[in-house]
Amino acid sequence: MANEDSAALAAVGPRLRALRHQRGTTLTQLADLTGISVSTLSRLESGTRRPTLELLLPLARAYQVALDELVDAPATGDPRIRPKPIVIHGVTYLPLTRRPGGLQAFKQIFPPDPSAGGRTPQTHEGYEWLYVLSGRLRLVLGDRDLILTPGEVAEFDTRVPHLILNPGPGTAEALSLYGPQGERLHVRARPATPGRDAPADAG
Repeated sequence: MANEDSAALAAVGPRLRALRHQRGTTLTQLADLTGISVSTLSRLESGTRRPTLELLLPLARAYQVALDELVDAPATGDPRIRPKPIVIHGVTYLPLTRRPGGLQAFKQIFPPDPSAGGRTPQTHEGYEWLYVLSGRLRLVLGDRDLILTPGEVAEFDTRVPHLILNPGPGTAEALSLYGPQGERLHVRARPATPGRDAPADAG
């Protein structure tokens, strides 16, 4: 058990550094957000300062992640993902990737919510690919208003105002791939055939 605890603590520094790089935040900016000195943050990331609850709590708030995401390292060499549900605006997100940065994959479970709780379309950096597994999803994207049914795929730039909700009547489930740096995803719409081997890119 002691060895497992030591390994988990040793993994905190690299995880903190990866999160900061993923968010594009400097040590000085993070120090301003958390009240933790730049030298302490630097030693935390390098592993020369032992992480404590007093240090990790403000960092978890700054990065808007659960505390256990900073300290609960997966078993070494085990490729299996053990998703921990995250609920945002009533939608359950099951992370299907654990590597910080790059493309992120999620299974999303949408309860019926025709009004999306009164929310309005939002924008943020990135690019998203959405595949509906079951139920129906309504995608409001710019001036377009679409209903997606099982088996349908949507691909869009998240800098365009967008909102995804479940018009009901039942629960809807989807797979989502998200590229925080705007990575593009190429979807092959049909099996390759002679002379028609190019992937269909929705963008």
